[in-house]
Amino acid sequence: MPDKKMGAEMTDAQAIADHWGKGDVYSLILETMEVAGIDPSSVTIEQLAPVDHFHARGFPATVELADVLPIRRGDQLVDIGCGLGGPARYFAKRFDCHVDGIDITAPFVDAANRLSALVGMEDVVACRHGDGQKLPYGDNSFDGGYTQHVTMNVPDRSAFFSEAFRVLKPGAFFALTEHGLGEVGDPHHPVPWSEDGSGAYLMRPADTIAALEDAGFSEIAAADIGEKHLKGYHAVIELAEKGEAPVFGTHILLGKQAPQIVRNAARNIEERRTHPVQILCYKPG
Repeated sequence: MPDKKMGAEMTDAQAIADHWGKGDVYSLILETMEVAGIDPSSVTIEQLAPVDHFHARGFPATVELADVLPIRRGDQLVDIGCGLGGPARYFAKRFDCHVDGIDITAPFVDAANRLSALVGMEDVVACRHGDGQKLPYGDNSFDGGYTQHVTMNVPDRSAFFSEAFRVLKPGAFFALTEHGLGEVGDPHHPVPWSEDGSGAYLMRPADTIAALEDAGFSEIAAADIGEKHLKGYHAVIELAEKGEAPVFGTHILLGKQAPQIVRNAARNIEERRTHPVQILCYKPG
C-alpha cells in the first residue's frame, strides 16, 4: 500500500523546488550576462555575484556571514541549500577551502556546477541535488556548515538540524540566516520563498534556537539583521523606481513578480511580520 505521507512530502518538495527554479537556469544566466556586457570566457566570481548569491541581500550578506565564521585554510565545508553556488565559490576562494553544496532545486544545481566550471573552480566546489532533511554525507565529515535563507522552506526543522549536526565534526560550526516569523500576523505574499504561503514553514527565532539546542548544538548566538535587510530592500526599490535596476541581478530569477516580492519583503519586516536573524552555533567538541 502506498505511503501517503511520503507521497505528500515528495509532492511538497517538488513544489518548493519548482518555486525556486525551473527550466534551463544556466542558459538564462549566460544570456543575461552577455546582454550586460560580461564575457563568459573571462567572467569572475565577483562579476557573477549579483546573480549567484540568490538569497536576501545577496553578496553583501554572504561577506558579512563569512566575516564571523572561524574557517581555516583547507577546511571541508557543507553548504545546505547551495542554490547557484555563489556563496560556496566565495568561501572556497576566500578561505582556500573545499565546499560541498546540496540543493533541492535541480536546475540550480546544474547551473551551480556549470558556473563553477566556467570560473575554473570545479575542483574545490561540488554541488549535488538532494534534500537537507536527509544529507548524503557520512557522519563527522565537515569542519563547518552553513545555510542561507533556506529554512523558511523546510517542513521538518528537527530533521534538518539533526542532519547538519550528524555530518559535522565535533567542534565544527554551523551558521544560518533566515527570515523568522515575526510577532504581528502572517507575512504578505508573494515573498522570495513563497508566492501564496504554500511551502512556507517560518518559525519564531526563539523556536529556531530551541530546535538547534534539541539537535545538540551549543554556544548558540543570534543576531537581529532585520535593519540591514530593510535597507537593502529599500535600495533595490529605489533603483527600480528610478529605472536604474541593473540588467544582471537576481530579479531575472524572481520573474515578473520581482517588484512586488521585494516590496513585500520590506513591508513584512517593517510591520514585524518577519524577523530576519543570523545564528552561529557549534557541535560540542
